[in-house]
Amino acid sequence: MMTLAIHGQRLTKPGHQNAALRDYDSVRRAIAFISENWRAQPTIEAMADAAGVTPDELHHRFRRWASITPKAFMQALTLDHAKGLLRDSASVLDAALDSGLSGPGRLHDLFVTHEAMSPGEWKNGGAGLTLRYGFHASPFGTAIVIATDRGLSGLAFADPGEEKVALADMTRRWRNATYVEDHEGTAPLAQRIFDTKLWRPDQPLRVVMIGTDFEVRVWETLLKIPMGRAVSYSDIACNINSPKASRAVGAAVGKNPVSFVVPCHRALGKSGTLTGYHWGITRKQAMLGWEAGQLGMQ
Repeated sequence: MMTLAIHGQRLTKPGHQNAALRDYDSVRRAIAFISENWRAQPTIEAMADAAGVTPDELHHRFRRWASITPKAFMQALTLDHAKGLLRDSASVLDAALDSGLSGPGRLHDLFVTHEAMSPGEWKNGGAGLTLRYGFHASPFGTAIVIATDRGLSGLAFADPGEEKVALADMTRRWRNATYVEDHEGTAPLAQRIFDTKLWRPDQPLRVVMIGTDFEVRVWETLLKIPMGRAVSYSDIACNINSPKASRAVGAAVGKNPVSFVVPCHRALGKSGTLTGYHWGITRKQAMLGWEAGQLGMQ
């Protein structure tokens, strides 16, 4: 039986973190508008109207959010850009294998080391496992950070008012675990994840994967995708020696419990289409646009 100890939802309080949530709320609404209208190349005035802010405010919030302009983000949403992310995608994974690269070797990205829970720990639904969680501001809305003593084990996202629903979704994955709110304890992890200045190879972020053997192999493959690139589900299936398992791969990608860090948002349809994302297609678009902005600063 799952034990859940909740002592009241709390978000990180410092002003700049609350500003990050406000920025993302405006950006999220603009992204939703852009994603439906990019073929018409809408003006920044139209984008700002959809976001409920002035054109100047939208411009500055986009720049604060990812060092990218609304126009540049709109360009990043085009099908040609998505196809560019996929170009030579199979060889990206092959190169990672040939050179022995894993999480710590990814260029322009989080430096991640990872391990998997034993099959028994997964099968018993996390019985005997204590998972600490906290709500934190992030570039993509409220983040729910979940951790064990061994490292980060869950990362979810929620729009305003949906925090409890997102938490419930995560707790159902490991139904027999004990969940304890620990905002202060998970805050350093949240900072490590979203502050790019802390993405350092000498201080890797430890991730603990809790899933089936097949799911873990899919998630490990996702870790090989560099920022600014993408792969198709069929590429992932071939990489794990299951070339006919594209649909099963898609299901495993959708069950990835460590969103963003294990970059399931970099898995696209074969034609470059932005297929469904567990935390919302708008958030997937936001992550790809945010990463484009980060690479532009390199």
